[in-house]
Amino acid sequence: MKRDASLDTLLLLDGEIFVVEGSFWVKFAVKKVPPTPEKPHGLDYSLTLHDGDNERLLGFDNAHSIREGAGPGAPTRIEYDHKHKGERVRFYDYTDSMSLLADFWTEVDLILKERSTTP
Repeated sequence: MKRDASLDTLLLLDGEIFVVEGSFWVKFAVKKVPPTPEKPHGLDYSLTLHDGDNERLLGFDNAHSIREGAGPGAPTRIEYDHKHKGERVRFYDYTDSMSLLADFWTEVDLILKERSTTP
């Protein structure tokens, strides 16, 4: 596997909490783990955005599997990399740590703009 040059940046964020836009905050939990079929990139990660009431608004993680498909004949796909946005859970196509960070912050910016009280 090719070395992910941005991995050190992501790993340095482990345990960090940042306040953004007043009462919103983000939290990073990132650990290097042995590669497995579920976590082939060798990371255990959770990047989350919360509101002032501590409700999680967004989360990118690989803490558990999610399944696509149900019922007879439906294709089944089980993946660990995914994102939570409100009640929705969708697959996330992990490519590298820099893309993960960029995708997370892009989603954070969109949510903050949606919730902004100033035009």
